[in-house]
Amino acid sequence: ISLLIDVEFTNHAASPGLKRGGTLVAVRPQVELEVTAGDIPDHVEVDLTGREIGDVIHIQDIALPAGAKPTIERNFVIANIAAPSGLRSDDAAAAG
Repeated sequence: ISLLIDVEFTNHAASPGLKRGGTLVAVRPQVELEVTAGDIPDHVEVDLTGREIGDVIHIQDIALPAGAKPTIERNFVIANIAAPSGLRSDDAAAAG
C-alpha cells in the first residue's frame, strides 16, 4: 500500500550547521512510501548529526524501514540546512 509517512528530524544539537545559526528547512515533512500492510512505519527518521550549512538531505541519504520504498523514482530532497539570514546578506554583498 502507498501511505504518507511523517519525517522526524533528530539530533539537532549534533549538527554543526544548526549550532552556527543555520536553519533546518523541511522541504518534505512527509514522504509517500510503498509499504506492506504489516510493516507500516510510524515515521522515518533523518539524523542531523554532522550536518553543515548548505547540506541537502535526499531520500537516498536516509535509512528507510525494511520493505519500504519511495513512490517517487528520483532522489528527491527531504530537507536542507540554510545559512542564517545575516550570513546570506554578507555573502551577497561580498559577491556584488
